[in-house]
Amino acid sequence: MRLDRFTTSAQQALSDAQTGAVTKGHPEVTGIHVLSALLDDRSGPAAAVIGKAGVEPARLKQVVDAELGRLPRVSGNAGGTGRAMMELLAKAESESKRLGDAYISSEHLLLALASMPDKVRDMLASLGLSHSKVETAVKEIRKASGVENVTDANAESNFESLKKYAIDLTEKAQAGKLDPVIGRDEEIRRCMQVRARRRQDGDRGGAGPADRQRRLPREHARPAGDGTRRRSVACRRQVPGRV
Repeated sequence: MRLDRFTTSAQQALSDAQTGAVTKGHPEVTGIHVLSALLDDRSGPAAAVIGKAGVEPARLKQVVDAELGRLPRVSGNAGGTGRAMMELLAKAESESKRLGDAYISSEHLLLALASMPDKVRDMLASLGLSHSKVETAVKEIRKASGVENVTDANAESNFESLKKYAIDLTEKAQAGKLDPVIGRDEEIRRCMQVRARRRQDGDRGGAGPADRQRRLPREHARPAGDGTRRRSVACRRQVPGRV
């Protein structure tokens, strides 16, 4: 099977799987090596899917490492590609076609692992990672990322880009983990401008109609997280970039 049919992330996982098999002296690269390689990328698409499906990737990695430790070892010719690996790749290709994708991604490898009749599928199922649950997680992540199909080799880099490169302040505020002033730079700046103008108008002898129009609404003085929402920000999500 041609490697250019795989996404960059999937190619890296397959390469790491073979390297892992050779390093550990295992005769063949199998699904357990592929799963281990997928989990090694903690910020990768496979780990995101597993987490979305309700399983902690670190916990699954412990189980995978324990299983790898039970495999037989050889002194030479390690890391070969056998029938099991070819069947896994064929199944991953089938999954990509079923989902209407142009490339075989890490998601498809994970879906294939969850459906192949072997120890890896049983391991995933024991933790609650059935094929249907993995597929649901894949679709949810794609929907949240605004990605419908894998159309290029780097498509997976766009998955959950907000979580990778930004902080969801609305989510943090709802969880009570947000400092009341973080993310309100523009509002604070506007407040200071209004106060400065009112002070200037006061120095000139009183506030006129124009000044009254510039007075800060009462709800702007309420701290974030007290159960109220400011009208100016109630209908937009606060997601600034990470620094």
